[in-house]
Amino acid sequence: MEISDRASPKIIIAAILGLMMLICSPATQAAEKETPRSGGELVFAVGGTPPSLDGHRETTFAMLHPVAPHYSTLLRFDPQGYPKIVGDVAESWTASKDGRTYTFKIRRGIKFHDGSELTAKDVKATYDKIIFPPEGVASARQGSYAVVESIETPDIYTVVFHLKQPSASFVANLASPWNFVYKAEILAKDPRWYEKNVMGSGPFIFVEHVSGSHWIGKKNPDYYMKGRPYLDGYRAIFIRDTAPRVAAVRSGQALIEFRGFNPAAQEDIVKTLGNKAVVQESPWVCNLTVSMNTEKKPFSDPRVRRALTLAIDRWGASKALSKISLMKYVGGVFRPGSEFATPEAELTKLAGFGKNIEAARKEAKRLLKEAGVSEGFSFTLKNRNVKEPYEVTGVYLIDQWRQVGLNVNHVQQEEGPYFNDLRQGNYDAGIDFACDFMDEPDLQLQKFLSADKSPLNYGRYKDSVLDDLYDKQSRATNSKERLKLLRQFEKRVLDEQAYQFHVLWWQRIVPHWAKVKGWKVTPSHYVNQDLRDVWLAE
Repeated sequence: MEISDRASPKIIIAAILGLMMLICSPATQAAEKETPRSGGELVFAVGGTPPSLDGHRETTFAMLHPVAPHYSTLLRFDPQGYPKIVGDVAESWTASKDGRTYTFKIRRGIKFHDGSELTAKDVKATYDKIIFPPEGVASARQGSYAVVESIETPDIYTVVFHLKQPSASFVANLASPWNFVYKAEILAKDPRWYEKNVMGSGPFIFVEHVSGSHWIGKKNPDYYMKGRPYLDGYRAIFIRDTAPRVAAVRSGQALIEFRGFNPAAQEDIVKTLGNKAVVQESPWVCNLTVSMNTEKKPFSDPRVRRALTLAIDRWGASKALSKISLMKYVGGVFRPGSEFATPEAELTKLAGFGKNIEAARKEAKRLLKEAGVSEGFSFTLKNRNVKEPYEVTGVYLIDQWRQVGLNVNHVQQEEGPYFNDLRQGNYDAGIDFACDFMDEPDLQLQKFLSADKSPLNYGRYKDSVLDDLYDKQSRATNSKERLKLLRQFEKRVLDEQAYQFHVLWWQRIVPHWAKVKGWKVTPSHYVNQDLRDVWLAE
């Protein structure tokens, strides 16, 4: 991504366009030229259950996929032209010459599902909750907006963001699909109301949620876009295990699973459905990481953490796991192939990313011994009970650590307990994940900031060096200078301190019934999920 001379949002968008090589089948491309048909219910599968219903709090697709269709956001990525940014609640916006003030005009006539009008005060209340959350309220993306100094509403249709300094990624961050616009009146009474309740202004109205079974939404007749949505409604069915989820799509019980399947599942579905199937593929801004609880011994010792990453054969994992899972690409803190990614020659110099696994494991054993960790030391790895790709990755890691003399207990949990334990520090080691809606250091580096600055940092450490490097790279206007800072950040996180370390980055493969039209794959399974453009051919 070219970021020289204080990159504007337009420059950022053009740069990202060059990075995202989306691969769609001819059938999908042809679908864009067809005339949308109204009616019908879309049934799709979701491989998890929502820990809560609050988009500002959660980080899992299991919440976003069933819940996003009920909400609007200030800005959004164009579903047919990702990563172009367009307005949703915002009709237009302008930036001051110094890049520190952004003014948004809110569309008139947008209604919440209770019939009340959505105004600037609702947008302000939404972002106040995200950026300046009250005590006891979790905000997963608070760190994304640390640059915001204040928010004001000069009138009921105008919202103004004042920044502490210019930020090249600010507008793109406002297009976050997680930033559901909530009603100010509700938040004033109970800022946690949306954790258990739904009431937005999106294309679909909430009907029913049966925990562990299904979620139903129906068409919003008062949606601000005339003629949308095309669907009469949708039904999300929760199917945790991969095999029955694949079977659901193969049989037509569900027409699509938006997150993605592995290569074997793709082959199974396409073989059964033939020309009734369409496959869309894309790079994926997702990875799995190992998080260490640095408040617990021996994980408080960087030698132990470094040994754990040295023991992992990532290049072997790429060959093996890419055939059976979503896991595929070896990379550091940035997606392989992105403008920010560390070249392989440099990457292999970092602990755990070299290609001589025997030498790496020998060093790992030496470090463990030096740190006083005896052979046979046992600890617990907490993981999500989502088979793809969490379970297969957990099994792989346990085998890798066994080869340096460690015994690991693999505990798989439901989303709620899993997230709660990581947030509360009730764990030794955990398989964490990072999925973003675009390639941007301001996003990818957030989870590595000090714990008091980033709720996404489950390692519970504080590191002023990383915090300072993050601030400097965010302000950098010269691409070479920014890359230099990014390399320093990456080396400290993955090599010198090994606070948290990546396993592999993902591949996204979405096979679905050809009758599903109007949906286009992106490098993020968080984007393009409000379903307002989706329609059924029959």
